[in-house]
Amino acid sequence: MTLLVCDMGGTAVKYALYHQGELSYQAAFPTPESWEELKEELKGLQEQFSSYQLSGVAFSSPGSVDTKQGIIYGKSAISYIHHFPIREELSDLFGLPVSIENDANCAALAELHFGVAKDSSLSVFFIIGSGVGGAIAQEKSLLKGKNLFGGEFGYMILQNGRTLSHLVSPVHVAKRFALAEGLEESFSGKDLFALADQGHAHAQQAVEEMYQYLAVGIYNVLMTVNPELVVIGGGISVREALIDEVRSRLQQIILEAGATDLQFRLEACQYRNNANLLGAVSHFVNQYGENV
Repeated sequence: MTLLVCDMGGTAVKYALYHQGELSYQAAFPTPESWEELKEELKGLQEQFSSYQLSGVAFSSPGSVDTKQGIIYGKSAISYIHHFPIREELSDLFGLPVSIENDANCAALAELHFGVAKDSSLSVFFIIGSGVGGAIAQEKSLLKGKNLFGGEFGYMILQNGRTLSHLVSPVHVAKRFALAEGLEESFSGKDLFALADQGHAHAQQAVEEMYQYLAVGIYNVLMTVNPELVVIGGGISVREALIDEVRSRLQQIILEAGATDLQFRLEACQYRNNANLLGAVSHFVNQYGENV
């Protein structure tokens, strides 16, 4: 089975070829401004891999994905992918079977089947990128809820009407920092972390606040779901200090709340930036089997 695999994000669309059990040719292109432009980019990818006999295309996407209808509900940083039969249109575009699953659910599937959550009976996932996605898994099954909003932790309101996504996404934090410091609009989350690592006091404060809000969001979910494992993924998970920084703040919150009997593990995604891609493959196999 050979698949084209795409992870659609608010700033970039990552893609890879899944062939003989491995990801290869991994790259990305900036997220287009329109649906028509996205389709052109995707058609170009199909041509790029035309020497391979593709079995199908697997997508990881933001939003509340109805995997049965092939429609993405809710809202996301890619406004034009919502509320129409997108899977059907993509299948017509490629002339191949297409699967779509929520990006956080994809990351969860990868970790549940192959990674840090494979031995966990109750896990929650925070996937941090242009926003904050989330997932809840019990006995390797995703709990999506009546309207597919189960695990959408990014919608959690934490401060003065601002959501967890707004307060924790490096994209949003970097934009606010750049505005306050008079920096260029192109200033990114990576730039913010680099500046903080260099000792810039205001950048360090912005990063510390990000960690603190993430710890608060995780605490709220811990007290709601009481999982045995919390997994953090997305681009931010490549930072070596992330888990220790969040854990120390989380422990302080738990101590102050008097919830010291709470027991859980906090881990980074084993597959880091590849989790969404691998999970998209898992979902494709779940939907169509391996012999498409």
